[in-house]
Formats: sequence, structure tokens, C-alpha cells
Amino acid sequence: MDVRVNDILTMKKPHPCGNNEFLVLRSGMDFKLRCTKCSHEVMLPRSKAEKNIKKITREG
Repeated sequence: MDVRVNDILTMKKPHPCGNNEFLVLRSGMDFKLRCTKCSHEVMLPRSKAEKNIKKITREG
């Protein structure tokens, strides 16, 4: 799956704040994601994150 820095990921399950969109800060063996609503940062292993991605939005 082609996920790059600054992509917006729409996930299947929402964050506890109610938002399900995350900004990609780092990609590699794991992803560092920031919630676009409450700015909480989360580290997820690549395998777990790729299962939960519903849509990738890329600027440009």
C-alpha cells in the first residue's frame, strides 16, 4: 500500500474523540499518525494500520 507523509487516512474505526481522519507524520515499518481533530499522536505497526485504512486522501 502506497502511504506517504502528509497523506490523510480515513480509518474504519474512529479515535476516542470521534474523528476517523489521521495525518501521516512518518511511514516505514510503523506509522506515526496525528488525529486531525484533537492532535493526539499515535504510533501503529504498518500491518495493523493497513488493515484499518478505508481511504487515502493525497493533496495534489
